[in-house]
Amino acid sequence: MDRLSAHDARYLKMTLRLARKGLGRTFPNPMVGAVVVKRGRVVGRGYHSKAGSVHAEVEALAAAGAHARGATLYVNLEPCSHWGRTPPCVDLIVRARVKRVVCCMRDPNPKVSGTGIRSLRRAGIETSVGCLVDEAETLNEGFITFHRKSRPLVAIKFAASLDGKIATYSGDSKWITNERARAYARALRGRYQAILVGINTVLRDDPHLGVRIKNRPDPVRIILDSTLRIPLKSKVMRDTNVLIFTTTRASGKKKQLLIERGVEVVELGSRIHVRALMRELYKREIISVLIEGGGEVLGSFVDARCVDKAYVFHAPIIIGGETAKSAVRGRGTSSIRAALRLTSIARTSFGDNMLVSGYPAK
Repeated sequence: MDRLSAHDARYLKMTLRLARKGLGRTFPNPMVGAVVVKRGRVVGRGYHSKAGSVHAEVEALAAAGAHARGATLYVNLEPCSHWGRTPPCVDLIVRARVKRVVCCMRDPNPKVSGTGIRSLRRAGIETSVGCLVDEAETLNEGFITFHRKSRPLVAIKFAASLDGKIATYSGDSKWITNERARAYARALRGRYQAILVGINTVLRDDPHLGVRIKNRPDPVRIILDSTLRIPLKSKVMRDTNVLIFTTTRASGKKKQLLIERGVEVVELGSRIHVRALMRELYKREIISVLIEGGGEVLGSFVDARCVDKAYVFHAPIIIGGETAKSAVRGRGTSSIRAALRLTSIARTSFGDNMLVSGYPAK
């Protein structure tokens, strides 16, 4: 990690703010912001707005024009050095005659990791890395998990009573949390590339699973449906932004009908196993997924220890009942010591409702 000044940290914070403008739009790319500074003055800024569009460095250098020569380029992620949907940014930086490049962290993508920095240094550009690393990693936690673990980042979300129930014994679940908490939960969807639920949630609640925010794209809707019971008129089937995982037990006729409607259906053998599912999502470059239920689906990810983040909403009610629906089902753990324990806890209040979020202890 290089020693960086307070001025460097100030401009890197600016890149992080710019990068957040791409929230929910850059998948499977990271969120990146860039700032060009010359003689203490910002002469260019940019951010990556969506996959396939110009990168942040390109936009910032274009805004700077001739002022880029001899300037410092700040960016929250190592500039790319390979051809993807767009040309490598390193080549443009070299041609712009930038004097110095400062970035928060190396790119975890093995196609880039360290090669961008080495290319810049070989070209005679002073390059520094390693400031605000925690902030930079949190911003792009999905992208980082995808490349470091070769699978999407998995977050689970549920709303429960104080005694951990998501529905009464009769199946009534509307509404456990208040409108403010539910609005926040819907907005959370916009941070993830995909939303995943089981078929029972679709049949019981007919959820929309969209962000319902103007000019914000909806995530991919992933449905786990072992026998393809999904109704063609359900809300999740309103367009082809759907990915259905099923098994060999599914109806071939129903599968063909879905395919003819433009919906991708993936068969995963006789059962839907979490690890096999993760491999398929990785192949499709889905870098993050929010698991919304139901209890069996949530339990399968907890049992598989395939959880990277949790959002748990609580309302001050007690439902009770041995047969009331539990938030997380599955096998569970045999000991408290083996339980999934959250760290880096954050608490947010919505009136008398509470959101507790955190990351499983490593």
